[in-house]
Amino acid sequence: MNTSFENLEVGYDSPAVPGMDVADVQTPCLVVDLDALERNIARMQTFADEMGVRLRVHGKMHKCAELAHKQIAAGACGICCQKVSEAESFVRAGIKDVLISNQVCEAAKVDRLAKLAGTARIIVCVDDAANIADLSTAAQKQGSTIEVLVEIDCGAGRCGVRYGQPVVDLAKAIEAAACLTFSGLQGYQGPAQHIYGYRERKATIGEAIRQVRKTVELLKGEGLECAIVGGGGTGSYYFEGASGVYNELQCGSYAFMDAEYQRVKGEDGTFISEFENALFILTSVMSHAKPGKAICDAGLKVLSVDSGLPVIFGRNDVTYVKCSDEHGEIADPNGDLRINDKLKLIPGHIDPTCNLHDWYVCVREGKVETLWSVTARGKAY
Repeated sequence: MNTSFENLEVGYDSPAVPGMDVADVQTPCLVVDLDALERNIARMQTFADEMGVRLRVHGKMHKCAELAHKQIAAGACGICCQKVSEAESFVRAGIKDVLISNQVCEAAKVDRLAKLAGTARIIVCVDDAANIADLSTAAQKQGSTIEVLVEIDCGAGRCGVRYGQPVVDLAKAIEAAACLTFSGLQGYQGPAQHIYGYRERKATIGEAIRQVRKTVELLKGEGLECAIVGGGGTGSYYFEGASGVYNELQCGSYAFMDAEYQRVKGEDGTFISEFENALFILTSVMSHAKPGKAICDAGLKVLSVDSGLPVIFGRNDVTYVKCSDEHGEIADPNGDLRINDKLKLIPGHIDPTCNLHDWYVCVREGKVETLWSVTARGKAY
């Protein structure tokens, strides 16, 4: 998918244009290191291929159709997203294999989902029998077919039913419903992604794998096959990928990486390092009126702090310590920073940070190569 830049005006329509030096990019904005991104994409796809599983990348992380196309071109089977409006945006942009890894229950949303299923492969999760009936009614009305996964609560304590017989009961209801197809299981253990210790994380995911395996066996005993057994994330993909049970991974953050995921430790006790930081908030120093303190132009309106404050990339002499709506406070004990100095911030949590921006400024070797729009920004309904 190509984006036209002919009529873009820097500072009005966008923070940059192709060909510009990175030093001239307007801040604050999201900057993507294309070389690091491409290495991250290749590493995860190589792992999936070696394990013989599919990679269904999570689009809700970046919300960007151009990046989703890039991941699919590298071998991903499709994308996940979380909301109907996200799915609509991606389908309009040419993505034709979409899992909404969430429940869709409101009548208007169910109808939109059924309509969308007439234009692309659409898969959705359920954990309620009444929802199955509503999806069937809407699909019949729209003349479409919706694929459905039963979600297992395998430890997240959020959506999903208990493993085993409750899943079998819902799967049978899906099989019996008009215009629905039972396609398998959703078994994502979200909180485990951020368990820092390797052994604890492995044990937690191991229990989720046990529950999913048991459920797959019960379904087989009832003549129900799972085309999809999906789950796994950036913090655990190697466990699900090697389990022999899961056949689709749903990783998202690996492509960009954030400060929170880089606190997760590998088997040797060091922080996971197979993926690089590829996304940054580029910010400029706008004030240094106070000794030992610099103020940058990146505050709460451009970054999420639910997983902690951003980390300044490549610097150990200055620290981002506080933020308000429009400002970030940086401890600069040696007074090294100057007005208009640019810094790269690693966000604590990528997903909500990306949703605050219109553009990704994609750079290579110090130059802006292209811009990608945040296609599904604000699509939460």
